Amino acid sequence: MTAGAVAAPLTKSGRVRPGAALQQIVTMAWRSLVSVKHNPLELVDFSITPIMFVFLFTFVFGGQMAGSPEEYLQYALAGIIVQNTLFMTMYTAMALNSDLTKGVFDRLRSLPIARSAPLFGRIAADLAKQLWAMLLMIGLGMLLGFRITTGLDGFLAAALLLVTFAAAVSWAAVLIGMLAGDPEKVQVFAFTIIFPITFTSSAFVQVDTMPGWLQAWVDVNPVTHLSDAFRGLLTGGEVAGPVLWSLLWAAAIAAVFIPLALRAYRARV
Repeated sequence: MTAGAVAAPLTKSGRVRPGAALQQIVTMAWRSLVSVKHNPLELVDFSITPIMFVFLFTFVFGGQMAGSPEEYLQYALAGIIVQNTLFMTMYTAMALNSDLTKGVFDRLRSLPIARSAPLFGRIAADLAKQLWAMLLMIGLGMLLGFRITTGLDGFLAAALLLVTFAAAVSWAAVLIGMLAGDPEKVQVFAFTIIFPITFTSSAFVQVDTMPGWLQAWVDVNPVTHLSDAFRGLLTGGEVAGPVLWSLLWAAAIAAVFIPLALRAYRARV
């Protein structure tokens, strides 16, 4: 990484050229991915935890919710994947916060690399991990009886939508990582916010089974739109409306949090 950064061509003003900056982002993303080999505990977060979610929701709630685990899985797997995706964005916040508190960014800043390369590299690496977790959960779901009824096109569209939404939410995670005092506070925030918004949605149960006053929130909850869109793209049903609302929510989240996250990043780094 150091050798590549030293050789990076600079503009006359001393800024890293766009092509070199992109290469540095890829290098930083690879650094984050390779760290899994040196820290096997990350496999628990990105592999074991998604597997646990699928098994628990399928076999604990399946019989009560839908009469059989297989039938419930056909409905709930989309919501389980969406919930896991939102939780995994908080790992971006924890990793960035940990790098800040340990002085990693101070060491990187001494190298002639683009200032934003560590940030964008981390986000790119975590999106790759998001994709891995999604594939793992769908693969396990299919072993347990889940079936994709919309073909390869539906699957690819669902994956693209999920990664797009995760990319938008990642900027909220960046802001949290910049503002939190330590990684433990990031984790507390994740449980405090993500659990309520995922369980007050259509991720795991039909909306019409909830009280009327709660349905008003559930109908506008972005997790509801994303879960419905992801479910529709994989197993059929209404797609256009939920996908549109999911993209609008992603755009709104990005529009709000990208400027705030970049401002906080520049203030800390």
